[in-house]
Amino acid sequence: MSTTQPIRTMEELKKLEQYYRGNTLLQARNRLLITMGLNTALRIGDLLRLRWDSVYDFQNRRSRTHLEVVESKTGKSNRIALNPVLSQALQQYWELRMPSGTDYIFESSRTGKPIDRSQAYRIIRRAASGCGLADHISCHSLRKTFGYHAWKRGVHPAVLMNIYNHTSFQVTKRYLCIDQDDKDEVFRQIQL
Repeated sequence: MSTTQPIRTMEELKKLEQYYRGNTLLQARNRLLITMGLNTALRIGDLLRLRWDSVYDFQNRRSRTHLEVVESKTGKSNRIALNPVLSQALQQYWELRMPSGTDYIFESSRTGKPIDRSQAYRIIRRAASGCGLADHISCHSLRKTFGYHAWKRGVHPAVLMNIYNHTSFQVTKRYLCIDQDDKDEVFRQIQL
C-alpha cells in the first residue's frame, strides 16, 4: 500500500507551484489552491469551505494578516498567519476575480459552490503528473509538505504537532515522512 508523500525538494515544489501559471480564472484558482494548501497546512476539506471574507479585508482591499478556521475534523480553532507568498497569491486572484465576501475562494465556475474534494484531487494530481512527481502525491501531500519543510528548517516537532492539532506525537512523526535518506543525512552531518 502506498502512502501519501510530501514534496521533498524545493525544485519539485517550484515546478508544482508554477504548473498553473496562466492568467485565466481557472488556472489562477488552481494555482491558489496549491499555494494555500502548502502555506496553511489545512486539510483539503477546510480549504474548500473558505470564503473570501475569511482571508480578505474588503474595506482596505488587501489580504488579512490571519485566517481563523474551525477545523472540520477536530472541531478545534486554528489561527494561521498569512505569509507574504500567500498574501500576494490571494491579491492576484482577487484582482482577477473581484469576488464578494460571501463567495467561496475555490468556487466552481458552473455551480457557484466550492469545488469538491475529487476535483481538488484531480487538480493536484494533474499538476504533479505534469511535473513528473511521484505517484504518491495527493491533496494531503500539500499538508505534509508544509510539515516536512518546516521540520527540515529546524521547527520543533512539538510546534508542528500543535499546528496540525494532532493529539499524538506519533501521528505528527508519521506526517513528517522521515525516510532513510533523511536518517542518512543526519549520520553524515554528525561527525564526532
